[in-house]
Amino acid sequence: MFTLRGTWMRGGTSKCWLFNAVDIDPYIDDAGGLDNILTSAFGSGDPRQLDGVGGGSSTTSKAAIVRRSTAPGIDVDYLFAQVAVDNRTVEWGSNCGNCATAIGLYALQAGLVAVDDRVTVVRMRNQNTGAVLSAEIATPGGHVPTDGDATVPGTTARGVPVGLTFTDLATDRVSLLPTGQPVDEITLCDRFFRGTFVTAGAPAALYDASDLGLTGAEPNDALSEHLSTLFALRRQAALRMGLSTPDEPITHAIPKVGIVGPPRDYRSSDGALIGASDYDISVRMLSMMAPHPAIGLTSAVAVAAAATVSGGVVAANARIGWPGSLRIGTAAGILDVDVAIDSHGLLQSVTLHRAVRRIATAELFVAVPVLT
Repeated sequence: MFTLRGTWMRGGTSKCWLFNAVDIDPYIDDAGGLDNILTSAFGSGDPRQLDGVGGGSSTTSKAAIVRRSTAPGIDVDYLFAQVAVDNRTVEWGSNCGNCATAIGLYALQAGLVAVDDRVTVVRMRNQNTGAVLSAEIATPGGHVPTDGDATVPGTTARGVPVGLTFTDLATDRVSLLPTGQPVDEITLCDRFFRGTFVTAGAPAALYDASDLGLTGAEPNDALSEHLSTLFALRRQAALRMGLSTPDEPITHAIPKVGIVGPPRDYRSSDGALIGASDYDISVRMLSMMAPHPAIGLTSAVAVAAAATVSGGVVAANARIGWPGSLRIGTAAGILDVDVAIDSHGLLQSVTLHRAVRRIATAELFVAVPVLT
């Protein structure tokens, strides 16, 4: 057993344990690797993660290792971990925007980044994917905030407002569309499913909801009835996108998978009536093996990128209200996305506004199993 210092933070609609690299690096070799440390700390292998700090769901079983960066123009590097709940595995192939917003505030609170006397911009590099993001935080008088009144769809909890910007998303259509097609057609049991597969924010496979007999505006329990089909569609997308080969184990982290449909009236998970005129595109996403209660930020970036693909399923279903904006209708409510598009119609940046709060700083007593 060893003692590991960590910080627990809520970023948007996720909770993440953040570890300073200087605290966790010394234990990696003796503990049998990062996977072993994190699954032990989180209590993975039990659906409630009873013997650890995990929350028993994909949105509360996340971690990141953060370190000062040596790369020019980058303040901090971070390695994101999606820690499995009911088995002792860790997915390292993706990113999490909600956790990235938390990392931005954490970097200031931990003294990893110099504080400006007005607004501090933290430049971050996700080591899993190479993505570069920036977190903008108001720091009047050089004061680092600890609380705030910002809220986001999916939770009534308040927090420090953080603007998170994804940049350099796709330099051309080739890098944006890994299959080279605006629409890919997948056949399962003599049924056809149309999807647009993009790599922006995170690899994502976005399917037309109508091909599943859905609208895209259903409550999540209706989406749950189609999980086996969506798992199969994610697998087929992973193969076509070059993210996996037929002989490799199935991953439930990437690509992100979901359905899209045109805006229509619906009720959010808290019972609020959302009008079709209030948003631009209906989206329901999975998170690992369950419906996401809202939408992951990297998935939101992928939706925004896919909306620029002429002839794609997102563009076909979207009803854009005004340039520079995309309003995504999720199960939890509407997520407003600021987008910048160049003269060629390529997405240059996406900015999302989140609420972040530090919940605890703690010493975790980690009991790793004996390796045989």
